[in-house]
Amino acid sequence: MTSGCQNQIKPVIVPAVEAPRPSHPGLEIIGGVEQVYILPIKAPFEARIDTGAETSSLDVSKIKQFERDGEKWVAFNLDHDGQGEKHRFEKKIVRKTTIRRIEKNEKRIVVNMDVKIGDELINADFTLADREKFTYQVLIGRNILNGRFLIDPSLENTLH
Repeated sequence: MTSGCQNQIKPVIVPAVEAPRPSHPGLEIIGGVEQVYILPIKAPFEARIDTGAETSSLDVSKIKQFERDGEKWVAFNLDHDGQGEKHRFEKKIVRKTTIRRIEKNEKRIVVNMDVKIGDELINADFTLADREKFTYQVLIGRNILNGRFLIDPSLENTLH
């Protein structure tokens, strides 16, 4: 009797090849954590760079919605943990959005903020959240990253 599997395939070992680093002229490579400035606050924040987040986010407190000239506005505090610098903002509400969470969806207010990352001054949308339970007060999402930076999560604090 002969077996139906007489021709056994031997595995081929493929040597490892180092992949070339991506080259995109004009795009700076940044790490998974970078220092950013939320203007006009003078001290930098350690920010989590999160390609999974569509919109950037800020940890704020004392959120109060109000109307000004028939438009919806919000006032909130941004307290820089560890630096003692605090700032009270009043911003026009751009929109409200729903953030999907495992436990339950979360409704958030979106405002427009000025942020400095490296040499770039960027005006972008940020959701306002209670991020107290998170390590980082600032999360930088794709709305800021796309077309500006390449991310290497093995790096940190590459910007000066």
